[in-house]
Amino acid sequence: MILANIALFLQIVERGSLVAAGREAGLSSTTVSERLAALEAHFGVVLLNRTTRAISLTEEGRTLVEGAKHVLSEVDDLESRIRWGAQTLSGPIRVSAPSDIGRTVVSAEINRFLAEHPGISVELLLSDGYVDVVGQGFDIAVRFGPVTDSSLRVRSLSPRRRVLCASPAYIAQNGRPKVPIDLEEHNCLVMRFGLNLDNVWRFGADSNPQFVTVRGDRVANDGALVRQWCLAGYGIILKSELDVGPDIKSGNLVELLPEHAQPASPVQLLYPPSRAQPRRARALGDRLAEALEGRS
Repeated sequence: MILANIALFLQIVERGSLVAAGREAGLSSTTVSERLAALEAHFGVVLLNRTTRAISLTEEGRTLVEGAKHVLSEVDDLESRIRWGAQTLSGPIRVSAPSDIGRTVVSAEINRFLAEHPGISVELLLSDGYVDVVGQGFDIAVRFGPVTDSSLRVRSLSPRRRVLCASPAYIAQNGRPKVPIDLEEHNCLVMRFGLNLDNVWRFGADSNPQFVTVRGDRVANDGALVRQWCLAGYGIILKSELDVGPDIKSGNLVELLPEHAQPASPVQLLYPPSRAQPRRARALGDRLAEALEGRS
């Protein structure tokens, strides 16, 4: 029963309320509250601070979250090996990825992975903004650029450039920028990352960077949509070569100002800070790394 209560505690934390956790688990709010109280009585500590509007973890609660994910993953793996054999993978995996690369490379690799491992289920959440890997219960997160949370486990892949590009139709109608400052006279399609508007574009080497504030008639928080706008000829974008590389290779998009490109930045696979990952998450992470490294 202790493991079941710990699993329910994780659901409460990940869903943000006792009601939401109970709904997902098929339990009444009263039952969820009683089982949480039993868990706190077992450890002799308060795990959650609860008000009428929100819950928050105590220090002991944070410790239990970090350790519980490791323990429950090990239990899942042990059950899988006993039931289905040592080579079989099973269980859920939660993955976060940017919207554009998530719809293409990540989704395609997940489809292949699930075809090979029918005991696995994957929940893929696409977001171009910040995600809380631990708080939102992700097993793997794909992200561009440096990592701000030093507690996470990081697997760095090959660095990739952000590429300035436009469609041939846009260039035919509006011409090419010759230097970065010319972008002030062009329609630039801007991404929003969470609360942050990505409208200050950087060019040049680290030793002599140049920044240009751009504007345009379209802003979105979905990288795939911004790329589609660019393909349709609506404006200029600055996107990772992982997203636009195939479009440039096919001629559907044209790279602009390559001599002013900023240095490449790493692509990262992020994992929770537990000491060991479930075998299923390690296996999918290896497949995603291979697919992203092979993307051109």
